[in-house]
Amino acid sequence: MYRILIAPDRRLERRGNDDWSLEGLLAYLEGVKDKYLSVLKPSEVRVTVDQSNRTSLCFLNFPGGSFSAVIETNRPTTLQSPGGHAIQAFVGARSDAIFNDLPGFFRSINYAPQFYHVPHTMPDARELRIPKTFLELEGNDLFNYDPQQPDWGHGPKRDLPPGSLTWSGNRFRKDENGNFRFVYSGKDARAGQNCNAIILELPLAFLTDRPGEHRIVNTWGESWVLKAAAKVETIPDHPLWIEHPRVWLDASTLDEDLRNYKLVDTDGQAFADAALSEREDNRQLGANNFWLAPHFIKRLAHLGWGFGPSITALGLASAFDHDNSPVSTHRTYADVVDAFPRVRKILFQELNMPDDSWNRKGLPIPLRRPIDIFIPNVNSINWIRRGPGRSAGGWKTRWRPVFCRRSWT
Repeated sequence: MYRILIAPDRRLERRGNDDWSLEGLLAYLEGVKDKYLSVLKPSEVRVTVDQSNRTSLCFLNFPGGSFSAVIETNRPTTLQSPGGHAIQAFVGARSDAIFNDLPGFFRSINYAPQFYHVPHTMPDARELRIPKTFLELEGNDLFNYDPQQPDWGHGPKRDLPPGSLTWSGNRFRKDENGNFRFVYSGKDARAGQNCNAIILELPLAFLTDRPGEHRIVNTWGESWVLKAAAKVETIPDHPLWIEHPRVWLDASTLDEDLRNYKLVDTDGQAFADAALSEREDNRQLGANNFWLAPHFIKRLAHLGWGFGPSITALGLASAFDHDNSPVSTHRTYADVVDAFPRVRKILFQELNMPDDSWNRKGLPIPLRRPIDIFIPNVNSINWIRRGPGRSAGGWKTRWRPVFCRRSWT
């Protein structure tokens, strides 16, 4: 079962006197949390596919009406809501629309399962204790591109080598011309492959009874499996309550249908899901990820010690404070107080757009900051004109600039 949850809201408003201290950040997140829990009551589209490849779509709790329909897979269909809104729907296989150099991304974080056979019983051999980096590290034979096996990581894997799975070098790798080597190949790992897609075109007037006021549509997805599915036996029904205090309350709100299923994956803003939450089972919280903020700060500081020096080595300014380290470093944090000064600029700087073509009407729309994007964990669609809204997606090419420095005062 798949759930697409949708919560329209007003556009972001930002005060000119934001408090950029750790205390100010936590107070800001507390306010966002209270708003989310009390105001954003998501509607949802619930999707299941039966053995005859027919799809059941249930539209629940929308201002434009609740209804259900059964459609054929792999066939575009126009549905009609109780209020007369036309909804375009497609469920089936489509060519993956996102350019994704997946082996390059996993090289940047030294993620061994993409390149090696890593037993399930060796969780410490997933992200190896090697600095994160955009540039190849001199002597990092565990992950550097191997011209003798150019398709390594694009399918073929190796056995884990004996000995230490670390790196002890002190410089970035350069080629025979003295140029740095990126960990990315520029090859689309998903080219020529299909993905399972749920595609919906929904009128804003169906999503909210205040379309002139609610110009932001927050959405996120969830994957559920029947509890009898043995393949997910390692994922707990109830995450650690200290990381998700509302877990028992959330469980009590499940309807009879959902009680037969187990939540196994959430997807909102993909960088928050993959790089910050690290896809940990007990962090599959969906939009309601406010309690993960301290972990995000510590994790972002860990990433910064790798990616920050990579950026400055290229002659660019980094928003991460890495003490002018000449090469990427592997460093972790146990205390959020120690980590926060390193990532303060990253969290609060506005992410610039290349030009103003996205805002043709010149509306007073503030640019988003990483902290606005990561928490709550939603994909925000900005309705800036008639027609489809603009999504904040495309993370695989856009998350890297988070570590670059914009204007800062």
